[in-house]
Order: sequence, then structure tokens, then C-alpha cells
Amino acid sequence: MPLLQCKNLTVGYDTHAVVSDLNFEVCRGDYLCIIGENGAGKSTLLRTLLHLQPPLGGQIQYGDGLRARQIGYLPQQTAAQKDFPATVYEVVLSGCLGGIGHRFFFGKAERRRVEDMLARLDITHLCDRCFRELSGGQQQRVLLARALCTEGKLLLLDEPTAGLDPMATQNFYDIIEKLNADGRAVIMITHDMKAAVRYASHILHIGGKQLFFGRTADYLNTARGRAFTAANGGQDDV
Repeated sequence: MPLLQCKNLTVGYDTHAVVSDLNFEVCRGDYLCIIGENGAGKSTLLRTLLHLQPPLGGQIQYGDGLRARQIGYLPQQTAAQKDFPATVYEVVLSGCLGGIGHRFFFGKAERRRVEDMLARLDITHLCDRCFRELSGGQQQRVLLARALCTEGKLLLLDEPTAGLDPMATQNFYDIIEKLNADGRAVIMITHDMKAAVRYASHILHIGGKQLFFGRTADYLNTARGRAFTAANGGQDDV
């Protein structure tokens, strides 16, 4: 049963549709990369899946026991986020807000979860550091730990490696690959076609409408898939 299923989904702003008639699903353990040109509506789609903005048409259905607090979200970083004046521990702990209900404080369970995520992502030694003093790669690890504190059954990642150096980028992909291998579903917006070809089980290509949805191997066997991959730096992996 799919964790997430979209039926005839149209997304956009006000009455302006950016992408129309999307039909796709994500199941436990899937790794879906959303690709397309700049302005194709990829981030708009992700925000709509998170109910941060309403769909203009169609349906978004959660299944397989997925609850909103089990969706981790790693948005594109803004300058303000990079300069956030809080400790690493405080940033990661804020990811537990959705799970404390009507309580006004974090309990032992939330603090144990934070400690587990800090250890899992090898950033325990950074817990007392100020977030804005960290490198880009360290900040992304911290924000991923925060996203995982939602219980992380489904991870939504919006250009997570933008601005990272090659080593930090590869480290980040390795972390996501391990999390996916543990059974977490991943939806990632990316312009990195080499990474999409290497890691994704499925591809959703959009551009005003749904241009392709299916397995990565099948996408690479289409004329559109071969052309888009070659034009965006993924040719060596085809």
C-alpha cells in the first residue's frame, strides 16, 4: 500500500496552475527523485505534498499508516536559516515539536530521540555549537537530524546538496542511501542527474505537466530520459 498517492493533482499559486494532472505514488523503501527545468514547479509540488499550501485540484492521499508527524522535511536553506542563532541541540530538538501534542515541554523520549539522531549522523560533538558557525555540510547534517526527529517514515528533501562541496555532497548522499536502505521512503528534488541515476529507484519528471513517472531504468530507456540526463550531466551513468 502506498505511503503517498497523488491522483490528478494540480499545484500552483492562487488560481495559477504550475503543474497539472500529476499521478504518482511512493511506497515504503522507494527513492523518488523529482526532476525538471528551473521553474517547473518542483518545490511547489513538495510544499503541496506537505500541506503547506493547498492543491488547486486532484487528491493527495496518505496510506500504510503514515501520519503527518512521520514526514521529515529538509527545505532549501535560506540565508536567514544559515544564520540561525541556536545551538545544534536546539535545532535538532525543534524537530520533535509535532510529536509533543498539547504538552508545553519536551520529555525524555524526545531528548533520547535527539541524542540518537545526533549519534547516527555523527554530530554529537557539535551539539553545543552555534548552528550559524558550522560549515555547509555540517548544517545539512543537523537539518537532516531535525527532519528525522519527526520519526522519518518519509523524507522530503528539496535540493539538499545545493552549495555543498563535493566531499560534503557525497557524505550526504551516503547518509540518505543508508536511511533509504533501512526502509525510509525518500522524495528528493534534485538537479544532480548523476545522483538521480545512481540512487533513485523512481523518477518523476515534470514540466507544466507530468512528463514521466516510473522506474529509473525505464526512464533511461526513453528518448526524453536519455536527452535530459545527457544535457544535465548524468550521461556517464547511463
